[in-house]
Amino acid sequence: MSTAAVMQSSNPAELWDAVVARNRKFDGAVYYGVSTTSIYCRPSCPSRRPKPENVQFFFDPESAERAGFRACLRCKPRELPGSEKLQLVRNVCRAVEKNVDSPLPMKQLSAELKMNAATLDRAFKQSTGITIKQYAEARRLSLFKTALRFRQDVTTAIYEAGYNSSSRVYEHSNARLGMTPAAYSKGGNGMRIRYAIAPYSAGRALLAVTEKGICGVKLGSDPDRLIHELEGEYPKAELVHADSELRDWMSNLLRRLEGEIDLPELPVDVRTTAFQRRVYEELRRIPAGETRTYSQIAKKLGGESGRRAVARACATNNVAVFIPCHRVVRSDGGMGGYRWGLDRKEDLLARERQYRRR
Repeated sequence: MSTAAVMQSSNPAELWDAVVARNRKFDGAVYYGVSTTSIYCRPSCPSRRPKPENVQFFFDPESAERAGFRACLRCKPRELPGSEKLQLVRNVCRAVEKNVDSPLPMKQLSAELKMNAATLDRAFKQSTGITIKQYAEARRLSLFKTALRFRQDVTTAIYEAGYNSSSRVYEHSNARLGMTPAAYSKGGNGMRIRYAIAPYSAGRALLAVTEKGICGVKLGSDPDRLIHELEGEYPKAELVHADSELRDWMSNLLRRLEGEIDLPELPVDVRTTAFQRRVYEELRRIPAGETRTYSQIAKKLGGESGRRAVARACATNNVAVFIPCHRVVRSDGGMGGYRWGLDRKEDLLARERQYRRR
């Protein structure tokens, strides 16, 4: 039953019957608060039924909480069942796809899906880790990038992707593309990337820097292979070997690789989605030498179901150590994956812990 249908009827007797019968059809459309416990629940909650004179009805969690009630820990009224979450996400994604080339008002979307706008956005974020607006922006950016790859001119690509003005996409292009739209359309052509390679205790480290900041950190044993990987990522950029120019930058990286902490932060220039940016922000909050699980990071971002997406974000991190994906492990205590080898991941953590004990 939709929220709109329940609100139109607004029959307290019918709502109370739904609570007594633990009617799941009313879940997500109505909530009841119990004045004697200051707790609110969904109609299907398995807890003992309250007396009707102690019950207040609400049509969204926010209203219940504004009235002084807190969410029940048994039925978790702010969450949707797994199957409903999946269907909700699919419906939102379809609606966004149909309107991706134009702004999508939340009022219109909530009307289409028959759910309160705030509840809809919260449920979507719990399942995916990002808001509906962030998802729509990511899809619009994806259309824009696809148009550029097919050599459309920048202006045409901007408007076909649904941006209202060129300033909108250029405003965020550094954070999301790592370069200007024009440079991206040419595969990085015209970019100048300086790089340096240096030995450290576990092998060799390559540091790559654009005019805006660090765009790559690669770890390995073979310097030629590290350079080959950098060339593969930026086939049309001008790559300049600049050990002397990057001496201070490299020193910062090498000290981090040896476990040193409390070092000056250096600017980073990477291409990320909205969700990746949020993951990377959480990684930077993990103290050196400590670890968090993929599930813990996902919960911080709004949903257990996002742990695989967190793992993918870690796997595609291009600036190892500066964005410390080595501090994320599996829930069972295992190291999980690491692009540069589990031995290096374990070594990094061990060195950070050792440095903290000094």
